[in-house]
Amino acid sequence: MKTDVHWEKVGLHTHHGIALPLFSLRSKKSCGIGEFNDLIPIIDWCASLKLDVIQLLPINDTGEDTSPYNAVSSCALNPIYLSLADLPGATNLSDFEPLTKLPRIAYNEVRTKKLHWLYDYYLQNYKTVSAQSDFQTFVQENPWLQAYANYKNEGREDFNIFLQFLCFEQLKRVRAYATSLKVFLKGDIPILLSPQSADCRSEPELFDLTLDAGAPPDFYNPLGQHWGFPLMNWETMRKNHFNWWKRRLSIAENFFHIYRIDHVVGLFRIWGIPKGEKPFNGQFVPADATLWVPQGREILEMMIDSTTMLPIAEDLGVVPEEVRHLLKELGICGTSVIRWEKKEEIPRPYEEYNPFTLTTVSTHDSEPLLVWWKNYSEEAKSYAKFKNWPYSPELTLDQRIEILKDSHHTTSYFHINPLQEYLTIFPEFSWEFPEDERINIPGTVWPTNWTYRFRPYVEEIIASKPLADLFKQLLLK
Repeated sequence: MKTDVHWEKVGLHTHHGIALPLFSLRSKKSCGIGEFNDLIPIIDWCASLKLDVIQLLPINDTGEDTSPYNAVSSCALNPIYLSLADLPGATNLSDFEPLTKLPRIAYNEVRTKKLHWLYDYYLQNYKTVSAQSDFQTFVQENPWLQAYANYKNEGREDFNIFLQFLCFEQLKRVRAYATSLKVFLKGDIPILLSPQSADCRSEPELFDLTLDAGAPPDFYNPLGQHWGFPLMNWETMRKNHFNWWKRRLSIAENFFHIYRIDHVVGLFRIWGIPKGEKPFNGQFVPADATLWVPQGREILEMMIDSTTMLPIAEDLGVVPEEVRHLLKELGICGTSVIRWEKKEEIPRPYEEYNPFTLTTVSTHDSEPLLVWWKNYSEEAKSYAKFKNWPYSPELTLDQRIEILKDSHHTTSYFHINPLQEYLTIFPEFSWEFPEDERINIPGTVWPTNWTYRFRPYVEEIIASKPLADLFKQLLLK
């Protein structure tokens, strides 16, 4: 198996965990949004419950965009996640408290206020910090910083490099702490970037800017999807020995033990849409289907050889079977969403799941269980029949708990569910309407997308005995 050395670090056995957007956390120390060090108590809590994976959404800098999948840099972290209270000499943080109390994240206000605070902090501390050897080493070892700082330039190039140093230091310490407790952090590496990114500006030859990436029409998106990202220029990347990808993975390895390859089928072929056209007018690139598997194999093998992180692929949607065969051959887990796992049009028995998969009940792009059951009655009826339940348009509490338990006992190696699927078992940890527990609706620009926040604070989550007891119940065979 190609990833033997990576599996040795993580362990070729059953793993259980939770998925959460970092932005959705809030602690008593948070400044308007979830922050890097908010993960520390979550790591402690997971270790106590025998949960050994924490899966995050992407945390790269996205500028003013709220979507974590629209990064303006392949390497830079989003400074909005800096834990201000833990910076040496931090003061004057009380103004952030009203923003932390809001039921949803007020990105513009948080970003503006944080960057203003951080610029004052930079003016007071840059001279001292920049003289330190670890800062100088950081700049020397990360030559991409200059292009990123030039891109962000508002007369503040040193400021943006300073912020990246602080981000890297905080998140590297979080990873080290997780390692000490044998909890694995799983990052998310989208295969695409914003067309307005620092990378597209500084290395445009690596991208095909004539087409926009998207997805063809399917059952859930009958009009298709238009993402607006440029395609990779694989021919040029190949000539450059894939150095851009190797650098990206090397940076991510500072922070994660495992990484999610978002839209892995896009490494094989991707839906390219001519500028100004609708998604259904696109076509796959490359157009020759015989090239898909050789291209995907070359890229995945390069990625495997370039990092010690364990890859897990997002292979949802319409994916050629050859892709899934190759993932299994390379020892790369795919993703199995229980509601979509079918065998001859009926739900797949749990004992027949491919071990090289991650089982989950939902994703950041799909409805929570309660909403799915309500909105997709035919799928719900099929699942109820599979479980020998009498069908009802409302999913009962006991049924939700049983589905969550089932998700932890398929034959997959990984079992990871969104944290809110567990929190909403308890009314005091739930928002009033189940729809408000959704993170994103793909293909839309709703103002609620990516603003989701867990109702309880981190301190309430880790102190809840009923929640801890629920996890213990779910993990028991």
